[in-house]
Amino acid sequence: MFKIAFRNVLRNGRRSLMTALAIVVGATALVLLGEYNAMIKVGMETGLVRGMGHLQVFKKGYFDFGSGKPAAYSIADYEKAIDTIRSDRVLASMITVISPRVSLGGIAGNAAVDKSKTFFGSGLVPSDKDQMNAWDGYGITNGDRPKSGLDDAKPDQVVVGVGLARILGLCKPLKLKDCPASEVPQPAAKLQLLSGAGGAPNIVSVTAVKASGQGAKEMDDSYIGLHFAKAQQLLYGGDQHKATAIVIQLKNSADIPHAKARLAQIFARDKLDLEAKDFDELYPSNKQILGYFMAMFAFIGVVMAIIVGFTIANTMSMSVMERTNEIGTARAMGVRRGGIHRQFLLEGAILGGLGATAGIAIALGLTHLINHAGITYTPPGNASPVDLYLLTKGTQSLLATVWILLTAIATLASIVPANRASRMKVVDALRHV
Repeated sequence: MFKIAFRNVLRNGRRSLMTALAIVVGATALVLLGEYNAMIKVGMETGLVRGMGHLQVFKKGYFDFGSGKPAAYSIADYEKAIDTIRSDRVLASMITVISPRVSLGGIAGNAAVDKSKTFFGSGLVPSDKDQMNAWDGYGITNGDRPKSGLDDAKPDQVVVGVGLARILGLCKPLKLKDCPASEVPQPAAKLQLLSGAGGAPNIVSVTAVKASGQGAKEMDDSYIGLHFAKAQQLLYGGDQHKATAIVIQLKNSADIPHAKARLAQIFARDKLDLEAKDFDELYPSNKQILGYFMAMFAFIGVVMAIIVGFTIANTMSMSVMERTNEIGTARAMGVRRGGIHRQFLLEGAILGGLGATAGIAIALGLTHLINHAGITYTPPGNASPVDLYLLTKGTQSLLATVWILLTAIATLASIVPANRASRMKVVDALRHV
C-alpha cells in the first residue's frame, strides 16, 4: 500500500510539489524560530548565572525590606555560613563558586569637575566573579570569559556604568567614545563615594578603571562595581563588617531544586535565620521574557498548522475528485472502504513527511549559514550588539517534534477527503466522467 500511495503522490508532481513547499516553509520557520527561542533561553540563563549565580542566600526579610535597612538585614557570620555550606557533602559536589556580596546605594561625586550622582553598588570578590564568568553550562560561549575589571589586590579600584561615567565627567580618562567637547581633562578618574547603613554616612575615595555597559539605561547611569572589602568599609564603616548576600553558582542548573531544598534543611538544622532565592525569584522578568517568546512561537506554530492543514485538505480533495473512476474500480475489485480510507491517509502522511524532512534539512542549512554570517543584534538586557546565533546543540527534540507535528497535521487534514473517497457508491463512481 505504501508503494501505491507513494506513486499516487508523484502522479501529479506539480500539485504535490506546491503542497510540499507549504509544509517546507512551515517546517523551516518552526525550526529556525525554535532554535532562536532555545538560544534566548540558554543565553539569558547563562548571563544570569554568571552575574548573580544560581542561588543567593539572604537573611530572612532582606529580599522584601533589606534595601531600606541593609544593616538590619545583613548576614553577620557570613564566613561561618559559607564554610557550613561549602563543607556540606551534598552541596559540595554541586557548587562551583560560593562568594559573599554587598549591595548598597549612595552618592558618587567627582570633586574635580563638581559633579555627583546617586549610585547603586555591588561589592564583590573579583577572583570569585572572574571564576563565575567562566560558567558555560550549555556550551554556547566558545570559551568567552569576560573579566570583572577588578583585582583582589587593589581594593580602591571600581568599575562604573558607561552612563554614570559620562555623567560624572569620566569620559576622557576612561577613553570612552563621544566625549563632550567641554569635558575637563583629568589625570585619573577619581571618585568619592558616600553611603552608610545608618547614622553618619561613610566616605571613601576610589579610582574608576573601567566603564562597563549594563544593558538598561537605568543601571548604566547608576552602577558601580566595588571590591568586596571596600564596599563593606563604605556601608558599615567602623561597625562589624557583614555581607548582604551569599552567591552560590552550581555546576548544573538542573540541581537548583535539590540545592535549594538542601540549603533549607541546613538552615533549619543549624537554626540559621537565612533563606535561599533562585535567579527566577531574583529576576522575575526572566520568566516573563521567555513566556513572551514561547507565546510567539506557539502563535506562529498555530498559523503554520492551519496553512498546512488547509493546503493538504485541498490537495487531497482534488485528488479524490480526479480519481473517482479509479476509486470505483478498486472498490469493484474487492477493495474495502477501510483500504481506500487508509490509502488516502497514507498519501497525506507521505506528503507531510516529505515536506517536513525537506524543511528541516533546509532549516539546518540556513542555521549553519546564519551562525557563520557574522550577523549582530542587541538582545534584551544587553548594552552592546552580539552575534546572532541559533542553538543547534540539544535541539533534537525540537526537530522530532516539528516533524511529527507536521506529519500528523497532514494526516489529520486528509481524514475528510479520505472519508469522502471511502463512502463513494461503486456504481456512481464507475459512471463518473
